[in-house]
Amino acid sequence: MDSILYFLIGFLIMSGIYSVFSVGLNIHWGHTGLFNIGIASFFLLGSYTAAIISSPPPSLEKYEEYIWGGNLSQLSVLGIDIWFPIILLLSAIICILVAIPLAIITIRLKEDYLALVTLGLAETLRIIFVNETWLANGTRGLYSIPRPFDFIDRGNYDYIYFVVVMITLLFVYFIAEKATNSPWGRVLRGIRDNENTMISSGKNVLRFKVEAFAFGAGIMGIGGALFTHGKRFIDPITFEPMLATFIIWSMLMVGGSGNNRGAVFGAFLMWGIWTFTQFLPGFLSDANLRFVFVGMIIILFQLYKPNGVIPAK
Repeated sequence: MDSILYFLIGFLIMSGIYSVFSVGLNIHWGHTGLFNIGIASFFLLGSYTAAIISSPPPSLEKYEEYIWGGNLSQLSVLGIDIWFPIILLLSAIICILVAIPLAIITIRLKEDYLALVTLGLAETLRIIFVNETWLANGTRGLYSIPRPFDFIDRGNYDYIYFVVVMITLLFVYFIAEKATNSPWGRVLRGIRDNENTMISSGKNVLRFKVEAFAFGAGIMGIGGALFTHGKRFIDPITFEPMLATFIIWSMLMVGGSGNNRGAVFGAFLMWGIWTFTQFLPGFLSDANLRFVFVGMIIILFQLYKPNGVIPAK
């Protein structure tokens, strides 16, 4: 019974983390119409930022040429860990700082070209982290990443981290709801539906798009930090497009683009399908075939329920 409970808690933790990514993508695509298929770039940046800043300086025996290590995990006040919220904030800031110049350069492009640029950025960053061992230990990855609230008994840690992830998800959801239901959010939807109308009404469309792109990227950075401290191991393979981009797109498309509730629901639903299909008998549990299942679900939804389970209002 305990093993089943631990498995379910692990499933809920990952569903919550992917929900954060789905909400971030919803800002890009669902509310603004920005076709970002380079989610993996912000996933990677948020994850590696969290890992590098929080980990202690490495030993040569453990990490070869890797030279970094911010050791922020030693920061505490009155014996209480305060570094984890700082990690989330710094991961978001790094993603925002990368997203702003990228958006300024590329958002003038048509949707197809924007998609290619974001995909290219994701693969470029991943290859850099593969080859530059001094930056993040190359293909060997970073491991033994510090856990927040490490003073908690390890047998109960997953329960505490589940609470942390859910609180963070609720915070992200609340901020996204406030932003998208504000006048700023209504302008984004106007741009999504008819950009020329927004231009003719005097709106600075480029500025709004850049702000939306940066906002969504910051949310994805938070998701990356949560992922890192949940898994405690990352390597470049973690950020291959199928698991770091494709699966997140499936969550938004199935849940309901343009609706933050749909983004969260889709994340739990699709991660559930991805997780529980591994228990299918024989070759049906193969990871490549599970991607086929996900693709078939996307096709069925596009044919019969194109607005998702919880469509935009």
